[in-house]
Amino acid sequence: MSDLSINFCGVKFRNPLVLASGILGVTASSLKNVIRNGAGGVTTKSIWLNPHKGHPNPTMFGTEHYFINAVGLPDAGIEKAIDEIKPLIESSEDPIIVSIAGGNKQDFVDIAEKIHVVNPQILELNISCPNVEDQFGRPFACVTVDAGELVKRVKEVSKNVPLVVKLSPNVNNIAEIALECEKQGADGINMGNTFGPGLVIDIDIRKPVLHNKVGGVSGPGLKPLYVKKVWDVYSAVKIPIIGTGGILTGEDAIEMMMAGASLVGVGTAVYYRDIDVFSKMVKEISDWCERSGVENLEEIVGAAH
Repeated sequence: MSDLSINFCGVKFRNPLVLASGILGVTASSLKNVIRNGAGGVTTKSIWLNPHKGHPNPTMFGTEHYFINAVGLPDAGIEKAIDEIKPLIESSEDPIIVSIAGGNKQDFVDIAEKIHVVNPQILELNISCPNVEDQFGRPFACVTVDAGELVKRVKEVSKNVPLVVKLSPNVNNIAEIALECEKQGADGINMGNTFGPGLVIDIDIRKPVLHNKVGGVSGPGLKPLYVKKVWDVYSAVKIPIIGTGGILTGEDAIEMMMAGASLVGVGTAVYYRDIDVFSKMVKEISDWCERSGVENLEEIVGAAH
């Protein structure tokens, strides 16, 4: 049988599939359920320093081709998150990636300092959400100097915890931004967040479907765009990558890994194939490895280059 385990930033994952932030990961029990259904690891919803409302419903809409959301990163704040996540990390045999968000750079630093009480295996900086621009302006991930400065400041307080930066695909210079994050101390890149913002209109009521009007776009129709972004980042940096976006099948995950991803973020596939999509995809990956003579999954990372 092929070895599907992946070593990412010194942390071992039993398989490369990781639940993306904000997908079913609202409570510790929901994250445990994802692990029971075959995920190699999970990412928490993005944690804010203080309670953050997010956007009113409706916040999500999907078709067979794409998925659009404007959830707006709702969260009860770091104190509540610590109570929820600490027991999960202490009891889980699989890695928990802790995602944090902020409206300004100091918020990220403050959260990174406080979150250490839960002993996260990996810390992820979500600096790329396109759904909060109306509140906080253009995401830090879209400006090279801002992304680099934020990584440097958080790295100074993140101690020995591996630091992954979640970047935005909504830029033309993704390789430059990823390289700057690496130079400033990032241990890994999550490539990345949703495209957009996009807009969907209900033609019967002649209004936007989402309450926020616009939202981030993901789903299977955008997979080639995400694969290209991962390809570009892999060509620029030496640190490992989580390839996120458009993944629906085990074969999709393999394609993303060949473009350069070590881990593969799975999000809207849960919408299309239900929560046991992880175990389904693990079998699809394993079957492909057996057919292709791949004994260790790590050997295909970046293979297409």
